Amino acid sequence: MKIGVLILEGPYQHEAADSAYHFVKAALARGHQITGIFLYTDGVNNANGYIKPPGERNIAERFSELGAQGIDIVACNACARFRGFRPDMVAEHVRLSGLGSLAEYLKDADRFVTFGD
Repeated sequence: MKIGVLILEGPYQHEAADSAYHFVKAALARGHQITGIFLYTDGVNNANGYIKPPGERNIAERFSELGAQGIDIVACNACARFRGFRPDMVAEHVRLSGLGSLAEYLKDADRFVTFGD
C-alpha cells in the first residue's frame, strides 16, 4: 500500500512528530511504500537542523534518516518563511517546496495519514 503522511505539529511540544516517525518505520517494516512526508504549519519546525536537544530524541535527525532512505520529505516553503527559516537551517535530506508536493503525495497515495491538530 502507498501511504502519504502530513505532520502539523512541531517537535517537543506534542508527540505528533514522534508518532509519525514510528508509524513510517512500522509501515516500511511491513512492506508499505511512503509516497512522501509533508511538514506543514508548525510541522516545518521538525526540519530545523539547528535544534540540537540533549538526549536521544532529535526529531530533525529522525526525519533526515528517513530522507536518507529515499523517502521524499518536504517542509512547506511558505510556512517555513513565516517561522523565520533560512534555507541553510533545513535538515539534511529534507527539502523546502510548496503545496504542489502535498498534492502529489495525495494523488499517489492509497491512504493518507495526518498527525497533529
